[in-house]
Amino acid sequence: MFDKLAFIEQRYEDLSKKISDPDVIADNANWTKLCKEHSDITPIVEKYREYKAAIETINEAEELLKGENDKDFEELLRYELNEARENIERFKNELTVLLLPKDPNDDKNVIIEIRGGAGGDEAALFAADLMRMYSMYAETNNWKIDIMNSNETDIGGYKEVSFMLMGQGAYSRLKFESGVHRVQRVPSTESSGRIHTSTVTVAVLPEVEEVEVEINQNDLRIDVFRAGGPGGQCVNTTDSAVRITHLPTGLVVSCQDEKSQHKNKDKAMKILRSRLYDLISSQQHEEIAQNRKSQVGTGDRSERIRTYNFPQGRVTDHRIGLTLHKLEAVLNGDLDELIDALNTADQSEKLKANAEG
Repeated sequence: MFDKLAFIEQRYEDLSKKISDPDVIADNANWTKLCKEHSDITPIVEKYREYKAAIETINEAEELLKGENDKDFEELLRYELNEARENIERFKNELTVLLLPKDPNDDKNVIIEIRGGAGGDEAALFAADLMRMYSMYAETNNWKIDIMNSNETDIGGYKEVSFMLMGQGAYSRLKFESGVHRVQRVPSTESSGRIHTSTVTVAVLPEVEEVEVEINQNDLRIDVFRAGGPGGQCVNTTDSAVRITHLPTGLVVSCQDEKSQHKNKDKAMKILRSRLYDLISSQQHEEIAQNRKSQVGTGDRSERIRTYNFPQGRVTDHRIGLTLHKLEAVLNGDLDELIDALNTADQSEKLKANAEG
């Protein structure tokens, strides 16, 4: 590990010189790439230097203790020595985590697709609740929200809705939200007060650039139609809505929220690229997933990951066995405790896999 850290520190020094070089700065694409690499390894180098400083403190304190007769000064040295030794262990653990392979998608914007599942109107209403929850979480992080496509019901729910959250690290924070979200509550339409169970599926996809997924235009069938609203209501009178079918895979994406056909097509292509990327990634990781399922789940859309129980005011994440009695706060976008716990569980699984490997 320490050979690797020494190499990373040297690379950091080299990059620091390069990104200050006028000739490198003149090549904007290369300079941007080097700046990102420099930024990515900065936390590792800073922690490694803290580790080395603690080692130096230990060596100096042990050397001074050999010939020290002043009891007060000796006590101070021993305090510094013990503190540095404790820090050494902490720094080692933190460095081990920092050296774990980073998900290349972590810094990307994220596309979230929410669809009502079992439960009819109640599922559609809860889809709207989840849309609001993620929107409020985005607002607390100062992320921008862009609705890609929506299919509303006439009672204020969503049969389906797709939207992009744009902000640094959006995917890293929300990537474990994929799966089936279950709600248990008394629907507003239920006169007898009986608790119903409904489900909503959530898919979380990183935004994908054109260069990352090559799409042959001959593989696409593009249809245009008039956008429709809740209950068959007509939104506009022009053929602005777009449906794109990727013929080799059968993936279908529709967008109708914009009045411009061109904008709807652009948004549909963004979603299609992300879905294709997700499909390719899933196939590539299928063998690994079969050998070792992550504790926080596979991200499969059919996997039940969380229950929102209204009568008891609780949220339970089934993958890590975490229950929080703060349902209202969670639905108002207070997701950090859940997200932090999921990320910690994922890190633990990766550390365990590294140790076993």
